[in-house]
Amino acid sequence: MAFDLLNPTLEHLEIRKMIRDFAEREIEPQAAAHDRAEKLNLALLRRLGDLGLLGITVPTRFGGSGLDATAAVIAHEELAAVDPGFTLSYLSHSILFANNLAHNGDDAQRERLLPDACSGRTIGGTAMTETTSGTDTMTMATTARREGDHYLLDGRKMWITNGSLGDGELGDVFLVYARTSGSGPRSVSLFVVEKGMPGFSLGQTVHGKLGMRASSTAELVFDGCKVPVGNRVGGEGTAIFNLMRTFEIERLTMAAMGIGLARRCFEIMNRYASERAAFGKPIRTYGQIQRHLAESYAELMAGRSYVYRVAYEMSTGEESASRGLDADGVKLYCATMAKNVADRAIQVLGAYGYTSEYVVERLWRDARLLEIGGGTLEAHQKNITQNLRRFARLP
Repeated sequence: MAFDLLNPTLEHLEIRKMIRDFAEREIEPQAAAHDRAEKLNLALLRRLGDLGLLGITVPTRFGGSGLDATAAVIAHEELAAVDPGFTLSYLSHSILFANNLAHNGDDAQRERLLPDACSGRTIGGTAMTETTSGTDTMTMATTARREGDHYLLDGRKMWITNGSLGDGELGDVFLVYARTSGSGPRSVSLFVVEKGMPGFSLGQTVHGKLGMRASSTAELVFDGCKVPVGNRVGGEGTAIFNLMRTFEIERLTMAAMGIGLARRCFEIMNRYASERAAFGKPIRTYGQIQRHLAESYAELMAGRSYVYRVAYEMSTGEESASRGLDADGVKLYCATMAKNVADRAIQVLGAYGYTSEYVVERLWRDARLLEIGGGTLEAHQKNITQNLRRFARLP
């Protein structure tokens, strides 16, 4: 049997079938309503724990499924094909929190926190961004000062996915980046901050977002928040170095979200182009529409091949000189590709595309975030250009 990059093993194929069935049966029907309400479907997110998805890359000894990067990409593609906003909350929990802690935490932290995260009893996220500090992590203002057997955290984090779980309820647990010394790469440390810790509270919940409205976004406030030393993840000042590997799979899975979103948009406009007639012929017979369909298909398939190649390389566990380069590359390409395919879908559908009836309106709005969140296009361009200095010839 020929090798299938999208489903390298029978297990991957079965995972895809299971997630696609669940997404179409359970997630699709609620997507539009939660987008309009700007509300996370918390109960549905917790149900992903029953499917083994909330800890998809977490080792089985800590309650996870112990699967690889390809499985994570499949999950994000299939979920985003029906509800990218919901999928963003899933990514924040499963990748930015659970996967991060699984790789960078110690056994005591993993044994205590990951089983509940994998089952859905707790919902987590990661807090790095601030109002004046996003991609430039070295300028973050949140500080952590050690006092005996604990740290005192002071500052505010903004645009935090899963910061609020709805109705003013603070999220359960977060990995929080804070400055523990002056400046430079060794100035930032990582801490587990849990709901109920003194000095930790929910700030404003963000409403009125262009897209990804089914994902909660909020401000987190730390006012002398008392965090035990045992909740520090890794050594003091090592957070930025550990972050690089987390960035790789985050950017890969966000690119996979772009693939799922674009695939859905393409399927809708391809079908509509046969159903809709103008001047006595299906609109797919006209050159203008053919250009939208052909370019969208080619770009989607190029992006899909790129994403699954990078996922396959990550899944083998082998180090690659271009691993970080391609993590930026897939996100850079697929984010804009998804937005462009969604835009063409609206154009092909015309007035129907501009309303919520055919879904592409919501997907178009959701697509725009992919060019900003998880690293801006400009950040990816900078990273790629710097990394390319190592290659006189491409691998």
